Amino acid sequence: MQNKKVFGQYTVQKRKEACLTHAELASAFFITVSAVSKWERGVTYPEITYDNGIM
Repeated sequence: MQNKKVFGQYTVQKRKEACLTHAELASAFFITVSAVSKWERGVTYPEITYDNGIM
């Protein structure tokens, strides 16, 4: 569980550095805003196929 929390904190940091909202990040990955929220809260990991270099 700790790794998910660390990943979530990293995701928040990178999203903010890129000046993106939850909605903008979700749109870039063609996913829902709630999925981004789950990543950032450390509930779930993204699918590995979502790694398109945006972050």
